[in-house]
Amino acid sequence: MSDVLTQVLADLAAEGDVLEQLVSKLDAERWQTPTPAAGWDVATQIVHLAWTDEVATKAATDKDAWDAVVLQAMADPMGFVDSEALAGAAAAPADVLTRWQAARPALIAALTAYPSGAKMPWFGPPMSPTSMATARLMETWAHSLDVHDALGVRLEPSNGFRHIAHLAVRTRNFAFITNELTPPAEEFRIDLVAPDGETWSYGPEDAAQTLTGSALDLCLLATQRVNRADTDLVATGP
Repeated sequence: MSDVLTQVLADLAAEGDVLEQLVSKLDAERWQTPTPAAGWDVATQIVHLAWTDEVATKAATDKDAWDAVVLQAMADPMGFVDSEALAGAAAAPADVLTRWQAARPALIAALTAYPSGAKMPWFGPPMSPTSMATARLMETWAHSLDVHDALGVRLEPSNGFRHIAHLAVRTRNFAFITNELTPPAEEFRIDLVAPDGETWSYGPEDAAQTLTGSALDLCLLATQRVNRADTDLVATGP
C-alpha cells in the first residue's frame, strides 16, 4: 500500500471519528434535525455515508454484489441514492449509528487490501483505491459539515483539507465535461491558502488563467456547500 493511500485512509478515519463523536451523543429527537440538504435530517446524512461506504466495499470485494447494486441504480438512476438514504433513515438511531460504525472500517480494510495499481468499478469511471479514499473523505467532510451546521456546532479544519483541495483541482476537466463544456487545453495556476496559513500551489507559475483564495472556500465550492459569490476565490481569465 502506498504512503499516499495510507495517509488518505488515516485522514478519512479521523474525519469520520469527528462526526461519529458528535452524533453518538444525540438523543433520538435530535437525529431528526433537518440539515441544509432539503428533505434530509441527521439520520439521512449518516445513512447515506454508511450506504456509500457499503457499496464501495462491494465494488472492491464482491463483483456479484456490486453488479446487483448497478442494476438497482439503472432502474432508478435519478432517485436511487435518495431513496436508499431515506429508507435507511427510518431505522432507529442506534441502528443507523451501528450500521455506519461497521461500514467505515470495512471500507478502509477493503481499500487497504485492494491490489496495487488496479482500479475498482464505480458509477462513473473506475477508481484507484487512493481516488476512492479521497472521494470518501470529501463526501464524509461535506456531509459532516451539513450535520454540524444543522446542530449549530463548528466543524474545525482538519488535515483532510489538502486531499479535498487536490481532488477539486484534479477534477477540473471532469467538471467542465459534466457541464457540457470543453475543458481548457492549458493548465491553470491555483494558489490556495490552507487553514494553517500555508500556501498550496498547483500548475505552472506562468499560466494565463489563475485562481487564488482560501482552500476552505474551494473545498466548500467543490462540494456545492457555498455560492461562488460568497467565497474569497478570485479567478483571472475567461
